[in-house]
Amino acid sequence: MANHYPNDKLKIFSLNSNQTLAEQVADVIGRPLGKCSVKQFSDGEVQINIEESIRGCDVFVIQSTSYPVNENLMELLIMIDALKRASARTINVVMPYYGYARQDRKARSREPITAKLVANLLETAGAHRVIAIDLHAPQIQGFFDIPIDHLVAEPILTEYFKGKGINSDELVIVSPDHGGVTRARKMADRMKAPIAIIDKRRPRPNVAEVMNIVGNVEGKTAILIDDIIDTAGTITIAASALIESGAKEVYACCTHPVLSGPAIERIDNSQIKELVITNSIELPETKQSPKIKQLSIASLLAEAIVRVFEEKSVSTLFD
Repeated sequence: MANHYPNDKLKIFSLNSNQTLAEQVADVIGRPLGKCSVKQFSDGEVQINIEESIRGCDVFVIQSTSYPVNENLMELLIMIDALKRASARTINVVMPYYGYARQDRKARSREPITAKLVANLLETAGAHRVIAIDLHAPQIQGFFDIPIDHLVAEPILTEYFKGKGINSDELVIVSPDHGGVTRARKMADRMKAPIAIIDKRRPRPNVAEVMNIVGNVEGKTAILIDDIIDTAGTITIAASALIESGAKEVYACCTHPVLSGPAIERIDNSQIKELVITNSIELPETKQSPKIKQLSIASLLAEAIVRVFEEKSVSTLFD
């Protein structure tokens, strides 16, 4: 990619959720961020004004629907409406973190499916395409009737761990639950290591209980891989269980560092040697820790944006 992207029909805008990541993406592409103001009325209503012409342009809006989730989601929906009314040619929503994704099916009677609801809201507002990273469940792609490019951050995480030079004979990749086995298998294949699975049950949301460890972890360096770490209950309990089962040391990694409530305290007091995350969600100073290493996904998003704009294949980025 050139340092300066010449086509001024490509516009990149950022809202409030992850300004730093948006600036990195724009810098990689070589385009300035679009000018817009995001303000609030005194009662909290979001007011957005686009301060440059975007008529006939292909617009990419970078916004994670992380905390404060509802505010960031409303900002995004209002921005899409503003872009539509300002005659953008296409409106492409770049959601490094897709909020409300954990409610992706009816596990019990009378539950909502919020992952589908958010998809409906984005489409109704006027989005033409969505670019997301590591959806909580790949099936969420089926909730959209517009194109969705589902990127994965696992290769970025894997390259970081490869750089540590851990011998594959001494390594085991661990999924903290049955739902993450595919993710763990991909990392294990890249690192030529076996996998193990934590057999857990979740009696209620944000509460996990370890049952068994399936696989051999004795004397090995374990890498736990997950898509989201929220309160860090699952990952820290899993780390303790691995050490108790004979693992030499435990690393952990995830794409989306939600890190709410007691997460940082739990990680600091856990058996985890290092937690490796991406910047799909901005990490405020209050959530930073000596144990946490953050990697950037800016180059991945920049490549996807340019490929979509130039109507080239994005499929190579899925791997």
